[in-house]
Amino acid sequence: MVHAPAPLMPRRVLGARRLAFAAILLGLLGIAMLLSLGLGSRVTGWADLGAALSGEVETMGEATVASRVPRTALAALAGAALGLAGAVMQGVTRNPLADPGILGVNAGAALAVVTGLATLGLASAQAYIWLAILGATGAAIAVYAIASVGGGGATPLKLALAGAALTAALASLTTAIVLPRGDIAGLVQSWLVGGVGGATWDRIVPVLPFLGTGALLSLATARKLNMLALGDETASALGESLWRVRILAAAGAVTLCGAATAACGPIAFVGLVVPHLCRLLLGVDYRWILPASAVSGAVLLVLADVAGRLLARPAELDVGIVTAFLGAPVFIWIVRARRVSAL
Repeated sequence: MVHAPAPLMPRRVLGARRLAFAAILLGLLGIAMLLSLGLGSRVTGWADLGAALSGEVETMGEATVASRVPRTALAALAGAALGLAGAVMQGVTRNPLADPGILGVNAGAALAVVTGLATLGLASAQAYIWLAILGATGAAIAVYAIASVGGGGATPLKLALAGAALTAALASLTTAIVLPRGDIAGLVQSWLVGGVGGATWDRIVPVLPFLGTGALLSLATARKLNMLALGDETASALGESLWRVRILAAAGAVTLCGAATAACGPIAFVGLVVPHLCRLLLGVDYRWILPASAVSGAVLLVLADVAGRLLARPAELDVGIVTAFLGAPVFIWIVRARRVSAL
C-alpha cells in the first residue's frame, strides 16, 4: 500500500511561523541575558542592574552585575558559535547526530591546546585559538577518513561511531598529558569541563575575529546546504561543486568550534540540540535554520549557565555539566527515533 505524501505547509503559514519564532527567540535571548546578569550566588535588584549597565559600580550589587556582563557575553557568543557549527555539520554530513562534541571536533581542539600549553609553554590567547582550530580541523578530517573506510562511505552511523571512538582516544591522550604536570593540572582540568566562569573582556576580545569569520563562512553556505540536502547527484546536476561547498562549510564550522573551545573549553550537545529544535519549528531551509541555531544556541548556553549557578548555590556547576545533562537525553531520543524509523 502506497501512502500519499504529507501535505506541505502553506508558504504564508510557514513564513508567519518563522517570523514569530524569530521574534520569540530574540525575546528569549534578552530575557536570558537579564537573568544571567541578575541571578547567581548573589541576587541583585533592578536598581543594581540598571545602575551597573549605565556604568556605576559603587555598591556590591552593582559590582556583581558588572562582573557578570563579560560572563554573559561569553556564554552567548560561545552558544551561538556551537549552535551554528552544529547546524552546519548536520547539513554537510546529512547526519542528524552531528555535533562538535560527538564528532570529536571539540576533543581535538582541547588536545591541541593542552599539548601546546604543556610542551611549548604557550601563554597568548591567539596561540590558544590557532591551536584549537588546527586541532579541531585535524579531528574532523580524521573522523571523516575513519568513517569513509569500508563499503557505504561515511554514513551517519559510521560518523557517529568514529566520532565517539576518536573522542575517547583524544580525551585519554589529553588526560595522559595533564596528569604528570602538576603545574598546569588544576587550571587545565577546570577548563576541560567547559565553563564561562571568570570570563573577562581580555578573554573574549581575541576570539571575536575568529567567531566572526566562522559565522560569515557558515552563513554563506546556507543556500548550498539546501542543495546538498537534495542529494549529491541532484546538487551536482544543479551546478554545485560538492567538495568546495563541504570545504567552505567545514572551515566555518571548525573555526567556530576552535574559537569557542579555546575560550570556554569543550562544551558538548549545544550543536546537537538546537538545530533539531529549529528544524522542527522552521522546516528544512538552512537560510532560516543557521541563524536560528545561532540565536537558540546563545539562549541555551546562557540559561544553562544561570541554571548551573542556581542549582549549586552558593557554589556553581560549570555550564558543560549542565549541557551534558540536557543533551544526553536528546541524543538518546534521536538515536531511538532513527532506529524505529529504520525498522
